[in-house]
Amino acid sequence: MGKYGIGQPVLRFEDPRLLRGQGRFIHDVNLPGQAYAVFLRSPHAHAKIRSVDTVAAKALPGVVAVYTGADYVADGLGMPKVNMPRKRPDGSPMFAPPRPALCVDRVRYVGDPVAMVVADTLARAKDAADAIEVDYEPLRSVTATDEATQPGAAPVYDECPDNISHVMERGNKAATEAAFAKAAKIIRRRYVVTRVHAQYMEPRGTLGVYDPGEDRMTLYADVQYPHRVRQMLAQSIFRVPESKMRVIGGDVGGGFGTKGWQYVEHRLTVWAARKLLRPVKWTCERSEAVMADEHGRDNIGDIELALDADNRFIGLRLNMLANIGAYIGSDRNLLTPFGQIGTVVGVYDIPAAYVHITGLLSNTNPTAPYRGAGRPEAIYLIERLVDDIARELGVDRLELRRKNMLPAARLPYQSPLGPYYDCGEFAQNLDMALKLADVDGFAARREASKARGKLRGLGIVNAIEQAAGTVQPEYAEVRFNPSGTAQLLMGTKAQGQGHETMYKQILHERLGIDPHEVQFIDGDTDRVAFGMGTMGSRSTVIGGSALFLAAGKVIEKGKKVAAHMLEASVDDIEFADAVFKVKGTDKSVTLKQVAMTCFQAGKLPPGSEMGLYENATYLSPKDTFPNGCHVCEVEVDPETGHVQLDRYAVVDDVGTVINPIGLKGQIHGGVAQGVGQILMEQVVWDRQSGQLMTASFLDYAMPRASTMSNMEIKSNPVPTAFNPLGAKGAGEAGTVGAMPVTMNAIMDALAPLGVRELDMPATGERVWAAIRKARAA
Repeated sequence: MGKYGIGQPVLRFEDPRLLRGQGRFIHDVNLPGQAYAVFLRSPHAHAKIRSVDTVAAKALPGVVAVYTGADYVADGLGMPKVNMPRKRPDGSPMFAPPRPALCVDRVRYVGDPVAMVVADTLARAKDAADAIEVDYEPLRSVTATDEATQPGAAPVYDECPDNISHVMERGNKAATEAAFAKAAKIIRRRYVVTRVHAQYMEPRGTLGVYDPGEDRMTLYADVQYPHRVRQMLAQSIFRVPESKMRVIGGDVGGGFGTKGWQYVEHRLTVWAARKLLRPVKWTCERSEAVMADEHGRDNIGDIELALDADNRFIGLRLNMLANIGAYIGSDRNLLTPFGQIGTVVGVYDIPAAYVHITGLLSNTNPTAPYRGAGRPEAIYLIERLVDDIARELGVDRLELRRKNMLPAARLPYQSPLGPYYDCGEFAQNLDMALKLADVDGFAARREASKARGKLRGLGIVNAIEQAAGTVQPEYAEVRFNPSGTAQLLMGTKAQGQGHETMYKQILHERLGIDPHEVQFIDGDTDRVAFGMGTMGSRSTVIGGSALFLAAGKVIEKGKKVAAHMLEASVDDIEFADAVFKVKGTDKSVTLKQVAMTCFQAGKLPPGSEMGLYENATYLSPKDTFPNGCHVCEVEVDPETGHVQLDRYAVVDDVGTVINPIGLKGQIHGGVAQGVGQILMEQVVWDRQSGQLMTASFLDYAMPRASTMSNMEIKSNPVPTAFNPLGAKGAGEAGTVGAMPVTMNAIMDALAPLGVRELDMPATGERVWAAIRKARAA
């Protein structure tokens, strides 16, 4: 419909104000009389706190208050807890240590907060934090995932000496064992998925406010789930009605899952503001972020496939170690990879599968969802293994994939691990991607690279992910003004994805209303009635569907008012392109006229309620499964180990495409994050001391424009029937395919030299060392 409807390449409405510096990010929010908070963080990975001396700090000029964990406990504030049912290997309840707001007796990772200083300037707060004397008794620590559960490893908690928080199983173990028992071939591999940090453009921040007249608290924060933050603070921390708490999230400079809702700084700044009767602001500095934030990934998978004599996959088995970190502050810390590992079977017909995951504790930051939240890890495991199987058996990797791929005729398909693939054209994705990437010309390009002394590798993977889950509903409201313009209020929260543009396109498709006459609102719990927030590629699927339904209610009420205005039967009214019309006549009124009439009591049908405001809540009956095929070519310099991305192509199926421009942007960003993890990104601790070694960009490498190559993107949409839009979700699709395809391309380049094993990140030094080791062998 028109130039703003679904499927149109609409430029983002958000961009002009953001490019002009007119955005309103958390660090742009300042209030009169605000004080500044600084946190004193542990320099030790594990230590007892013998004492905390704050006397000197409190005496410094401008210091308003210094708080410790004892002060928090004394005020009787609560602490969120995990709800997911899990058990330890012996059947006993899960060991789930909650995360303290400020540590009282022990610190358990470098960066664990010990004290909070509030002063009238940021500089004075920093000086006071430096003046606090903490007497630590250092203890042994464990930070490495492969060491945490080994005999003799340092226990993170005395009460849990083996560091195993819990285990989780999925699939049919007996059927899988039977499949492996009759297998003609069994191929096993171990793959390491490293720990990374989101490194968003805008580090986190909070501003706590208390209004004694209303006895009401307000939190300004860059969060992805404002309403859930409000609920957590009100119910679990301060134990007050939700009406006593407001959360406001403005523009957010990147979230990627890491700006969720479970950070101690949120509650502490609000708590301090209530105690001091003045606003309290905390700004996370870039050098503090890796210590202060939750991290992503960090697991080790021992995966094996059973094949019959014809090289068909008959069984999959996975044992995974998942590093949760030092605390389990909420269910959020259990979502990766436990909730999404079901897609480890990929797009393949594998009759039997069994997954066993061990959630382990370590002296590291807690892990939580980061772009993909387990789905990139799952596809990384299966797609690397398929390539390794093909190489070991000496068969063509494409033929192996085609032989085992689920054909469109087999869908819908119930996976042995739970996911229900309702639709998709996996084989067509592959065919389209091979053509888009000009794979036929790869051999010539490889020879050209060889002539320059370089190694060229080709990666081809099939990706699928589980998105837009069925657990959490979403809210949308269309609220017309008396002038006929409208407000669009959404329960999701934008963090740079272009929500305003996407939602206005859906609204325009349904109502024909001019997007420039629509005010977009999100992120404020006082303005938006309800919402679950943005994560898991759910905004278009769940939020967009709620908006679709709300707009439908506008049409239904509008028909009644239009019928009265046109002196016709409601059944004779039809609606299209923002116009209500009597069927078979030229009698019509516009939506804007109807909206204005809704505010004029004398012109409404008898018994009609004034105004035109409609809302809807939508919960999907099934998860959706975005899928696609990624093709990547890399060039490796064997003398230095440097890997250069040279070509990249994606064919995606995200269902109905709302905005092709926005979709490509999402895929570009997702691919960049996946490539970054494979080539250079990693959070590293010293294994002996537990010291964090990658706290800044001096040591934590990030992809730049020169890291990436040109990217060809083409869509192959197969709309799902499980939501009215037919959308499947797009936010994480790029990352899901990028991790395995980049590593497979590198391994393909190195294969002629005999390199068979290499874990991420494939830095120049690591690749160089692998080449030298292979040549020596």
